[in-house]
Amino acid sequence: MPNTARRVSCLCLALAAGLPICFAQPATDPKAPARPAGPKAPSVKIDTSDSVALSQLREQAVQLLVTAAGSTAPEERANACEALLQAPGRLESLLPGLLRDGNVGVRAVAAGAVARGKFVKWIEEVRPLLNDPSPMVRAMAVFAMARCGGDANPSPLARLLQSPEPRVMAQAAYVLGELGNASAMPMLREAAVRGNVRADQSELRLAHLQIAEALVKLGDTDALHELRAALYPSRPEDLEVAALAAQILGQVRDKGSMTQLMYLTAQLDPQKRKMPAEVRLAAAGALARLGNPNGSFIADEFVGSAQPPLRAQAAFVYGETGKADNLPRLAELMSSDPAALVRIAAANAILKIVDARGSLTR
Repeated sequence: MPNTARRVSCLCLALAAGLPICFAQPATDPKAPARPAGPKAPSVKIDTSDSVALSQLREQAVQLLVTAAGSTAPEERANACEALLQAPGRLESLLPGLLRDGNVGVRAVAAGAVARGKFVKWIEEVRPLLNDPSPMVRAMAVFAMARCGGDANPSPLARLLQSPEPRVMAQAAYVLGELGNASAMPMLREAAVRGNVRADQSELRLAHLQIAEALVKLGDTDALHELRAALYPSRPEDLEVAALAAQILGQVRDKGSMTQLMYLTAQLDPQKRKMPAEVRLAAAGALARLGNPNGSFIADEFVGSAQPPLRAQAAFVYGETGKADNLPRLAELMSSDPAALVRIAAANAILKIVDARGSLTR
């Protein structure tokens, strides 16, 4: 499903609480399935004013995620681990097994979960990952050790930032931004201007956006200009960049980008068609994070898509908007969608909406 390497999560960008950008069909592909006119009315009925009903729905979502954390499919395990950060009491006992998982992505996501959830209890389980064969896992292990008071040396992140692999460089930048040490800004700025003729140039540009994100997190607001500029795609190869930039601007709460994000949701391409679903959904999710939760209508367009990644991204947007009115549709996706990753995305969104109401415990 995902372009996971951006943040080593099968929900893509999950380590920063985002959703994957998966260009399942090129924007100009004439064979792409027709976009649905809108979703059918959900068959599931939920009284959103009933705290008992909401509690039961939440428990169903948690149970689905716990089961998915033991799936034979690594992308399901990774996504479930990420989503269960919203139910830390249920995630905690699963972390040792996930940290020892045979899949690189799962180990990286699990280490990131230790960092973000500050699961100090499992810091010694993380320590061996400092020597993991994967640089992505090593970066997340440094993150976890630093967040949980461990004695890890953060200097390996500087070496990873110099990697010829854009995805490794991006991962190191993400961790440096999350750690919040402003002394990392000079090395990030140097990495931002460093070229690499052997690297995939589209991946390199995506990595540079994540470097810009890290700089913004560390206080360099000038880096916002690169992120905002990426919201103006002029070529098909710019579309994934625009979608990632939209996600990042939502993450860093850049209200200055709201007008262009709204424009992206309705903008027409040179063929007089709306922007691809991935771009519009990313913009809608970012706008929700910025305080405009009115993007459910965009998710409505794609929740019935033939492409599971689009249904998952639609579920993500529903969760970001925080509207209880979307719970019936999410409950139906969670219970009956044929794609496991869509069911997981729906469960994740349900937890976001129900927990945002503040009436239930974890």
